[in-house]
Amino acid sequence: MTINDSRRHWFLTWRTYGTWLPGDERGFVGAVVEANGDRVIRNASGTPQEAPSSGLRDHAQSVMRGTPILLESGHAAELFAQFRETATVRGWTLLALAVLTNHIHVVVRVEGDPEGADVLRDFKSYASRRLNEVYCKPGNGSWWSESGSRRVLRDESNVVAAVRYVREQDGALLVWAVALPELDVG
Repeated sequence: MTINDSRRHWFLTWRTYGTWLPGDERGFVGAVVEANGDRVIRNASGTPQEAPSSGLRDHAQSVMRGTPILLESGHAAELFAQFRETATVRGWTLLALAVLTNHIHVVVRVEGDPEGADVLRDFKSYASRRLNEVYCKPGNGSWWSESGSRRVLRDESNVVAAVRYVREQDGALLVWAVALPELDVG
């Protein structure tokens, strides 16, 4: 089933600062320099991860502005409140949310066809503001890594799968999701 064209559904994921660096042994997506010297960014959905690179990882660690950020249960409660507020103010519908120690997942329905980067930016910036007010700004200057994953969910089955995925996060500090039988994407 196709989703109503006046709405867009996004599955957003972003990491806390310094918790998955370029060159990481788990693989990574992001900027790399090809053999010919060209700098390319490989982060399109469905493309393979880059292979681990200890040299790149060591360089990324050497230029970090502070220690990696790990979230705790108090952070998760503040983030949940802020994500709900952000969605309400923007007229968006929050469908699922998971706060883990080193990353966030959000599934959200928005009216119209906004850029995913704008939706992600709003969630991250208002979350940062809230955490800065309650916990002080981190020494490195940021709670989050740059950018994040922004996936458009094009049909109902994708929305349901994303909500289930978020709802089933093991080890999450906080998980919240709409009840799937009530999921109205129409």
